[in-house]
Amino acid sequence: MKKIFKSLLLLPLLVLSVGASAAQYTEGKQYTKVSDTLSKKKEVREYFSVYCPSCLRFEPFMLGLKKTLPEDVTFVRNHVDFLRGASPQIQQLVTKATVVAEQLDNTDKLIGALFNYLQVQRAVITSEKDIRNVFVLNGADGAKFDKLMKSFSVNSKAKSLKKSQESMSAKRALTGVPSVFINGKYRINVGELDKNNFEQDYKNLVKYLLALDS
Repeated sequence: MKKIFKSLLLLPLLVLSVGASAAQYTEGKQYTKVSDTLSKKKEVREYFSVYCPSCLRFEPFMLGLKKTLPEDVTFVRNHVDFLRGASPQIQQLVTKATVVAEQLDNTDKLIGALFNYLQVQRAVITSEKDIRNVFVLNGADGAKFDKLMKSFSVNSKAKSLKKSQESMSAKRALTGVPSVFINGKYRINVGELDKNNFEQDYKNLVKYLLALDS
């Protein structure tokens, strides 16, 4: 009986704790609602570019975040083609290559190799052959790369990523990278997060937004 009584006493504290956690995030401040429609499946989508220095600095954190996501949440890497580092055509080739990396089941290493090639080695991608060389030097099978770059599945996925980019750009929701969107409905505003506890605050906000419409 005493245990039950103690549990009842704790209930208001638990409710207060949950409420306080939710109250620390405000629409229009730490996050922005960019759509009335949720994605079909739960997702964390990062719009990024291998030409973007901020994306390179953000990469270790995003790789860590991906590992903490629940099993029913998909992490989507959405490469964009609107930076000034190369022509849209070359950047679209890179987008296709990120899809190939995913299908080769070596996404993080191969995208990391592209970051390194462009931003550390200061090399230039001028054709599909340059991307192929980077992948092969990092363990990918050249013949598989060639086949996948021509495949229907890779081209369809690349078109889907482009469509997602254009949709968010048209809404003025996507104006730069890196940008992270939750369930196709909310954009995280990194400038409003706790600078003294940034990583944990970011992870807490992702968790909060994933459950917001549940």
